[in-house]
Amino acid sequence: MDVNFSTHNSIQPDYTVELKKNDFFVEAGQLNTKLGFVRKGVLRGFATEESGNENIIFFYKENDWISGNFVPNVPADQNIQALEDCIIEVGDLKTIIALINKDEHLLKLYNETLEKIHLSIQLRFTSFISYNALKRYQYFLSEFPGLINRIPNYYVANFLGITPTQLSRIRKKFVEK
Repeated sequence: MDVNFSTHNSIQPDYTVELKKNDFFVEAGQLNTKLGFVRKGVLRGFATEESGNENIIFFYKENDWISGNFVPNVPADQNIQALEDCIIEVGDLKTIIALINKDEHLLKLYNETLEKIHLSIQLRFTSFISYNALKRYQYFLSEFPGLINRIPNYYVANFLGITPTQLSRIRKKFVEK
């Protein structure tokens, strides 16, 4: 069982936010004070280079936790932007962590959730080092089932580190297999 607002009475959201497509949940550099739980929608986490190029770090979907970096009162290290209309339950990160630290069961569940996030991020980095573009696409499909039709191709291509044209070729080859 994952930790989320609806499964534990001791952890309740402070409010629910409805983001419209392209709205930001958090922007890089903002003081990190909130933790969100995605009820509906898809978001992208990305960093912007000094040149202005954006690099997508991760996609967030229903039942995912989102935060600038999961450390209270530290500036967020990424932007998190809605790719479609979203509903997000939001709580104060510092308060939630204090509650979790007081409850052994919640702490165990929270740590398991962070381990899943860590593993997912580790697999993402490994895919860039070890996989060719086709294998990265297969990784995307397995890691984010059902999102291929909800995310614009240029964002998927950015996430995979390839051009949209390369993505089209890979998708064609993948369908032919």
